[in-house]
Amino acid sequence: MNTLTWVVVAVAVVLGVAWYLSYSAARLDRLHARVEGALSALDAQLVRRAEATLELANSGSLDPASALILACAASESLEAHNERAGEDLLEGQHFAGREVIESDLTQALHLALPEAELDRIRGDGAVGEAALRRLEAAALRVQLARRFHNDAVTDVQRVRAKRVVRLFRLAGHADLPQTVEFGDDLPGPARE
Repeated sequence: MNTLTWVVVAVAVVLGVAWYLSYSAARLDRLHARVEGALSALDAQLVRRAEATLELANSGSLDPASALILACAASESLEAHNERAGEDLLEGQHFAGREVIESDLTQALHLALPEAELDRIRGDGAVGEAALRRLEAAALRVQLARRFHNDAVTDVQRVRAKRVVRLFRLAGHADLPQTVEFGDDLPGPARE
């Protein structure tokens, strides 16, 4: 082989490696953007769940103690959201304490809404029934949003674990995203 052939082969290899690195960096950037979007969607769904909880607490369908428990937990969730509203959601890639607050709201929902109470509210046909339906829908959307976020985070973590991504520092200085873990199961009987 002459020198020109070696030069052409070397240039082709360098271009192939450069294309692969560029493709990998762009893919990683898209995955990080997906995590950002999923985290924003999760945050929005958590706000909707807290607002629906407050609506149910204020509907008059619950006894005062249960209404107070739900109102306090929902207000705490909304306050935690408002405290972080001006901050970047991805700072540190976690909710920094919000997971505990959201789990507390889920526990309050289970405490205030046992199966018998759910059946009573569903049967009264009043404002409480509509509020309960909105709360159940919001709680289901929270479950889905958290699942989508955690799937996106898992994809980013998997790609960032590749040796070529670490070797060429394709992630730059972006924080490694973390999954969001909190109790989000719906009140009432086990759902499938």
